[in-house]
Amino acid sequence: MMKKTIYVAGVMFCALLSVVSFCHVARYYAAAHKSAEEFAYLAGLARQEGESAEGTPGGKTPEAGGRNRLDKYKELCRMNGDMAGWISIEGTKISYPVMHTPGNPDYYLDHSFEKEYSAYGVPFAAGHCSPLLPSDNIIIYGHHMRNGTMFSGLEDYEDKDFYERHKTICFDTLAETGKYEVMAVFKTTVYDQEGFRFYLFANAETGEEFKEYVEKCKELSLYDTGVGAEYGDKLVTLSTCEYSHKNGRFVVVAKRIGK
Repeated sequence: MMKKTIYVAGVMFCALLSVVSFCHVARYYAAAHKSAEEFAYLAGLARQEGESAEGTPGGKTPEAGGRNRLDKYKELCRMNGDMAGWISIEGTKISYPVMHTPGNPDYYLDHSFEKEYSAYGVPFAAGHCSPLLPSDNIIIYGHHMRNGTMFSGLEDYEDKDFYERHKTICFDTLAETGKYEVMAVFKTTVYDQEGFRFYLFANAETGEEFKEYVEKCKELSLYDTGVGAEYGDKLVTLSTCEYSHKNGRFVVVAKRIGK
């Protein structure tokens, strides 16, 4: 009798574990589907607004204070005033709005564009950077999701052949479009003394400080891109988690080359 009771209890426990596991998996895929739909909608809206603005000079609308705003992002900015731009790499899944909340820099680490909780978050610029001005270096963070979305695709740059086919990164601010050429690709760690503190550099006080940052990026790079940068150039640094080391980061640095 005791053996039968233990057996039944074991079966029930296994069944319960199966139900719990199924629920976790279902929630994961539901969240992934919801996130994908939301970003597809935002991308479609930006594309639609851009097409309707093609007849306007430069596709811009004057704003208070004399600034111009790209018409293609007007509706998205109306929906969420935290939006600071759009990041995309042709031929990859990376095509997302970029948020900026200096008073609460990590807010979009776990919030959606609609400001609801989301494990996917939204790519966001570091609080000490200024995308609009812009800073000498704009640091943009994005999650490394298991389903290949968000900034997971950055790790493809570990393969130099992939780099050769995807040398250009597009990062539009609200004021203007921007094209950047990949300069360095490297792995490092954070929250320790050994890693490269790339995440601290936003504005160079001197030409020497800018040079030191560029040289360190080139020194750590997994391969030589042949691309350098000089004081006065504008950079964008994309960062995501990298799991071969504790608190690892995979980083792609690119130099602005035009609009």
